Amino acid sequence: MKISLLLLSALVQTRAFAPISNNARSSQSSVHVTTEESETTTVDVDEERQLAKAKLFGLIGASTITSSSTSSPAYYVDPVLADPITKEPLKISVSGTILGGQGSKNTGMKVVLSSEEDEYVGRTNTYYNLLRQTSSSDDNDDDGNGNGNGNDDESSNALKKSAMSTLSVFIPPPLRSVLNVVLPDGEKYIPMRDLFTSPSVSFAYERGWRQGFASAGFPGADKEYELVREYFMPINPEVVVDMSCATGLFTRRLTKGNDYSRVIGCDYSEAMLLEARNRISTDPDLSTNKSSKTNLDLVRCDVGEIPMKSDSIDALHAGAAMHCWPDLDSAFTEIYRVLRPGGRFFASTFLAPYFRNVQAVGGDGVESQAFQYFESVEALKAIVMKGGFEESDIEIEVLGTACVIIRAEKSNSLE
Repeated sequence: MKISLLLLSALVQTRAFAPISNNARSSQSSVHVTTEESETTTVDVDEERQLAKAKLFGLIGASTITSSSTSSPAYYVDPVLADPITKEPLKISVSGTILGGQGSKNTGMKVVLSSEEDEYVGRTNTYYNLLRQTSSSDDNDDDGNGNGNGNDDESSNALKKSAMSTLSVFIPPPLRSVLNVVLPDGEKYIPMRDLFTSPSVSFAYERGWRQGFASAGFPGADKEYELVREYFMPINPEVVVDMSCATGLFTRRLTKGNDYSRVIGCDYSEAMLLEARNRISTDPDLSTNKSSKTNLDLVRCDVGEIPMKSDSIDALHAGAAMHCWPDLDSAFTEIYRVLRPGGRFFASTFLAPYFRNVQAVGGDGVESQAFQYFESVEALKAIVMKGGFEESDIEIEVLGTACVIIRAEKSNSLE
């Protein structure tokens, strides 16, 4: 996998600081040759640094170069990613040491993604934050380890907001309305969204939580991945999005399959994305595999405001996710928009009886607030159709007692 530039960087540093022989008995002509070699070395180092940067942009899918000079590119334009609000193309620039890559635990590089209206940031060793901008600024403009390094009121406000959002998961529902008053920016508590912002949930997700879905009829991650791969294969996709990727359970499988040129894992939760990055970094098949053709990105975003260009992706997967989406109409409208004509959507979710059974056992009623209840296959089909998919292009099946598999294809016909 093209996710490590550490060796190249080491080579650059070695050549940049290699000692030049300074023998006192050298002739004047020898000194002249040494000077020429030094100048050549400097040129080679500059070229290699530019090559390293170009490869880095290859990791994040950028293809168009815009520069003030051929030797020093100013920015790149990503072929897929866009401003989440205006849907304008994003200009991408980087700063920092060229070390590591998508699977690296090193500090990576700061990435700035800008449109005419807004500026977003991220790091190559964590994720790119493409959530709608707020007055509390961006909580990913940090030291590369998930820690904010701002020292002003905006950074403090962002930290408070993150802490309150995480803690609110553990507060009894009747008291959450009181907390809504003190949350920064006056934001409302949304259980479907905030449940998964907790680091405790992201830690537990692949340590028993996801495996528990088997009781509803989910066949298990490996089998589910095969179903996804089988459905996507006939269209030979290049760009695949794993929406609401959580800890990267399927993002990693989609990448390691080496079937696509680019996989983009997306989630609203910072805790989930950081857990996903950690798992990617410690997976030897991803962190050390230089033969893979698949580039991997992690993006923080809202499924109701997907930060991608229209008709830009070939396939989108959403595993055990859509019951957690607060605004289903916006989500499916956006999914339909970003899929190219003929593109495919694969999702899994639960029918309502599963959550009712969980609630009956738990008895606290949290599930009724935290998840969407889908009463029937017909209700699900109506939701998908409202986003733009034709009824004839939708297939829904039920596995076990409550696991629903949705397959839908965007029509090729011109409207």
